[in-house]
Amino acid sequence: MADFVVVGGGIGGLATAVSLARQGHRVTVLEQRPELTELGAGIQLAPNAYHALDRIGVGDAVRARSVFVDALRLYDGTTDELISSMPLTEHYRRRFGNPYAVVHRTDLYQPLLAAARAQPEVELVTGAPVTGYAQETAAAVALLADGSRVRGDALIGADGIRSAIRGQLVGDGEPRVSGHTIYRSVVPMEVVPEELRANAVSLWAGPRWHFVHYPISGGRHLNLAATKDDGAVEAVSGEPVSSAAVLGEFPDLGDVAGRLLALGDRWRRWVLCDRDPVDTWVDGRVALLGDAAHPMLQYAAQGACQALEDAVLLGELIGRADGANGAAGDPIPLRLAAYGALRRTRAARAQLVAREMGRQVYHPSGVAAKERNAALSALSADELHEKVEWLHGDRGFRRAA
Repeated sequence: MADFVVVGGGIGGLATAVSLARQGHRVTVLEQRPELTELGAGIQLAPNAYHALDRIGVGDAVRARSVFVDALRLYDGTTDELISSMPLTEHYRRRFGNPYAVVHRTDLYQPLLAAARAQPEVELVTGAPVTGYAQETAAAVALLADGSRVRGDALIGADGIRSAIRGQLVGDGEPRVSGHTIYRSVVPMEVVPEELRANAVSLWAGPRWHFVHYPISGGRHLNLAATKDDGAVEAVSGEPVSSAAVLGEFPDLGDVAGRLLALGDRWRRWVLCDRDPVDTWVDGRVALLGDAAHPMLQYAAQGACQALEDAVLLGELIGRADGANGAAGDPIPLRLAAYGALRRTRAARAQLVAREMGRQVYHPSGVAAKERNAALSALSADELHEKVEWLHGDRGFRRAA
């Protein structure tokens, strides 16, 4: 049995704690916030997320809170024309072994939190901001803001895009500001006219902007997210903004999308940030995970999915505390190095694809938009599924290239 310190009690940190505890190890989770909770609104979960959740015993609990959507639909946001629709029903679910679903972030977080609390090997510590780490011959040490230290056999930095652990391990400064501002709102489904309701993720793409909506919370609410490539240069997180201001940012929306956007209330805005991929995720007994390792823009809808893959593969590579897994015979630094080597190429591809999807699918204008429409409308359902095979399948758990 080994002792692990996980810095960060978000989705990735809790999944890591559960994954390691299921292998028989002790885990201390250090969360800087005064309580364990998850902020935000809707989130999309592809089959690879459910594959990961199943492997740590949380899949059914999340499915019970999920809305299984029938399609991913892309519209021209100015004309309301349907460009492409990728079906997500039986054929897709058979091909990928799991559904595609949408949830409120808390509907993913709470089952992970419950699973962590149910593990006697997991200790959850709140109000514990970590400023860095130190390493000893056979230990890694979390350095806390109050001067205290928490020691373990290894330390996992799952402390988000502004990770203190990454700051020390990689030293690449502040996140990259994308220049894209996203406005988010959640409204009761009862205020949505019947003819505007759809069991789908609907994306309305315009020149340098897009609007996405889908049902969450078991269909009781509609998640709204509108993004504009406005050249923002400063990071903003959760700032309140008026409905009039949001509507003023998207004057070219077509009739249907415009009616849906007008339903939004209590809007908040974020300026999207990510980082460039890096090859170095591991320093001896310290490793990065989730947004600390590979923060990405939301355009591939894979941020949480990739963090869950990280957590599962890390736990499985560390191996059983009783030695039943052969990898457990290797020193912990070698097992962490194997985790980094196996995960970084796939995660980097997801980061870069997310950026390109924003540029080529979500926000093109003029000739580029027409070319997008022609290319995507020509693809069959099988061809669309083939495009996402590498991302939505179970490749994230393979231990060889």
